[in-house]
Amino acid sequence: MSESAYAISAWHDTAKIYEQLNALIKQPMRAIRRDKMQEVLAYFETRCAGSKKLTDEAKKLIPGGVQHNLAFNYPFPLAVDKAEGALMWDVDGNRYIDFLQAGGPTVLGSNYAPVRDQIVNLLQTCGPVTGLFHEYELKLAQLVNRYMPAVEMLRMLGSGTESVMAAIRAARAHTGKKKVIKVGGAYHGWSDQMVYGLHIPGTGTFEAAGIPRGCSQHTQEIFPNDLEGLRRQLMLNRLWGGGTAAVILEPVGPESGTRPVYPDFNQKVRELCDEFGALLIFDEVVTGFRLGMGGAQGYFGVKPDLTVFGKCITGGYPMAGGLGGRRDVMMHLSAGIGGTGERAYVGGTLSANPMSCAAGYFALTEMERTQAPVIAGRAGDRLCKGLQEIINRRGLPFVAYNQGSIVHLETSGVMLLDFKNPIKIATEMKPRKHMLEEMGAAYMSNGLITLAGSRMYTSMADTDEVIDEALNRFDTVMGFVEGQ
Repeated sequence: MSESAYAISAWHDTAKIYEQLNALIKQPMRAIRRDKMQEVLAYFETRCAGSKKLTDEAKKLIPGGVQHNLAFNYPFPLAVDKAEGALMWDVDGNRYIDFLQAGGPTVLGSNYAPVRDQIVNLLQTCGPVTGLFHEYELKLAQLVNRYMPAVEMLRMLGSGTESVMAAIRAARAHTGKKKVIKVGGAYHGWSDQMVYGLHIPGTGTFEAAGIPRGCSQHTQEIFPNDLEGLRRQLMLNRLWGGGTAAVILEPVGPESGTRPVYPDFNQKVRELCDEFGALLIFDEVVTGFRLGMGGAQGYFGVKPDLTVFGKCITGGYPMAGGLGGRRDVMMHLSAGIGGTGERAYVGGTLSANPMSCAAGYFALTEMERTQAPVIAGRAGDRLCKGLQEIINRRGLPFVAYNQGSIVHLETSGVMLLDFKNPIKIATEMKPRKHMLEEMGAAYMSNGLITLAGSRMYTSMADTDEVIDEALNRFDTVMGFVEGQ
């Protein structure tokens, strides 16, 4: 790997992080003090009245009042009016430092003008969608192939969820096998077969309400970093299950590295897939281009058979999804006549529309020109180092670590619970989840937008001044914690 070209300046000490995370979940929670939590809630009632009015009205027509999970925050969702660079403003005029960055795709920062201006020009001449081929489909595919040689062919789709569905379908068509093994706890979209082992390893179909059990009968999970468990499952599938079509994983670990992998994990999974004749699928919905133009596969030096794209491939513009990989596998997805072997049907009228493909082309070009992933990674390093200093100075059991511009701040440990300890799951999941919601609200009331109160994405727009301001605000919130 060439670290100078990637957001990750050095891979973290994974064993030390797990030691700290295990210590965190063994301790009683250190929540926001009740008097300070009242101040936090008062902020929302007095300063966010416009958001509350809008989202209360939305609940009459939209389930839960918002259209997607990222938008729900405790005690109620914020309604956004403006996003620019590293900052965001709500409808009440409150200013926030934006570490959500739309869930990760805007490595350049929100609403980046050089890309926006190109899209405005395209909309004036072509419009967002035609239903026919557009030159930028080819331009984007050429660009991705140059960054990631393992992507010999690219098929654009509408979302990361669709792209995972296509990857599994192509893998099964190519191998003639059915079983798919995932690393438990990872999020690979919400298709029927992938709502399995979701968020927390060992949960199986726990969150699969509305999904017939048979839909995931060929989906299996292993615990993160459990190479012996993977070998065992691959062997059982070979002996009794007709073999394994694919192993799918997030290359930095489940939930964008919330359960981080060891640095040689991906290479060892590659070797096991080769040994047992399974395809290796990298889900690079978050890491693709955020970690560097070569993605996680470039950083780790591991060549997957298939690569799933989402968020970053269009720089934050809609219809963000795609699947790339080996030519012989990808040809199963050939549109119309011309596929090799058994055709694996995929569709999507709006997939690869001119607006999305042009946005992806110009966003990726700008990311390469500006070295945005590297700059965002340096911001992530600065944020993580500052958070760790606050944690140490205040004597808190919290854990901060990062994979470049993906920054983790674990305060409740709810995402680190697993079904190896079902009693702890039963007694602590809800209170730890609520503690995390309160932490997220406390950050927000102090001008910080995070992903669910435990993850942050930095961007090229996060200057040293922005990060230092954010750290002062995090320090204020840490002072609200019990025992401070």
